[in-house]
Amino acid sequence: MHTAHIRDKFNLHWHKGVIILLLILSSNQSFGQKNFDINLPNYDEKWIHYGFLLAVHRSYFSMDYSEKFMSGSMDSLTSIQPQPRVGFDLGFIVNMRLGQFFDFRVTPKVGFYEYNLEFNYNDGSQINQLIESTVVEFPLLFKYKSIRWNNFKVYFIGGLNPAIQASGNKDDENERKLQTDGFNLSGEFGFGFDIYFPLFKFAPEIRFSKGLLNLLQEDKFGYSDGMESLHTNVITLYLNFE
Repeated sequence: MHTAHIRDKFNLHWHKGVIILLLILSSNQSFGQKNFDINLPNYDEKWIHYGFLLAVHRSYFSMDYSEKFMSGSMDSLTSIQPQPRVGFDLGFIVNMRLGQFFDFRVTPKVGFYEYNLEFNYNDGSQINQLIESTVVEFPLLFKYKSIRWNNFKVYFIGGLNPAIQASGNKDDENERKLQTDGFNLSGEFGFGFDIYFPLFKFAPEIRFSKGLLNLLQEDKFGYSDGMESLHTNVITLYLNFE
C-alpha cells in the first residue's frame, strides 16, 4: 500500500539513534568545561510551557496462544509470530511545573501504526495479517528531572496513554481478517535529555510502551482461534521542541 511505502521511509536503525544521543551528551559535557552563556536562564521558573513533538516508533504485538492451539486441535497451524513494523507520530506538548524536580505533561498526538502477525502452517505456507491504523493518543505523564548543569538536564518520564483508533482495520471488516479493539491503554516509561538553546529547548527522548488491555477480538475467518490475547509493545524515539 502507498501508506506502507511512506512509513518505510521512517525506518530507523535504533543503534544509530542511541549513538546520536550519546554524541549529543558527550558534546554538551565537553562544552561544560568552557565558560559560556547560560541559555534561557529563567526557563524552568515558568509554570507552563508549550511545544511540539516528532517521533518514530517500532511497534509489535505480544501474544499468548489459546488453549485450542496448545491442545493440538489446530493441526494445520504451527506458529504465530509477531513481526515488528515502523511508524511515526506527530503531536503537541503542554508541560506544567509541579516543583523543582517534577513536571506534569500532556502530549496529545496522532500515531500511524502497523502491526504484523505471521501465521505459519505445516505445509510450509505463510499468511501475514497486517494491521494498519491511525490512532489518536493522549499521554498523561509525570517527568522527574535532574538539577540543571549548564545547558543540560537528564530526566525520566512515565505515565498512562489512553488511545482511540481513528481509522484502520475497523473500516474494512469484510476485507481484513484479524480484528482488534479500537481502544487501548498503555503504561509508558522512558528517559531523555533537556538541552537548552538560546531560543528553545530541545529534548531527545526514548520511551517504552506496554499495552495493558487485550485487543484481540473474534473474527469470522478463524484467525483469532489460535490466540488468547494480544497486547501492544512500542519503542519510540521522540524529538521534543519547547
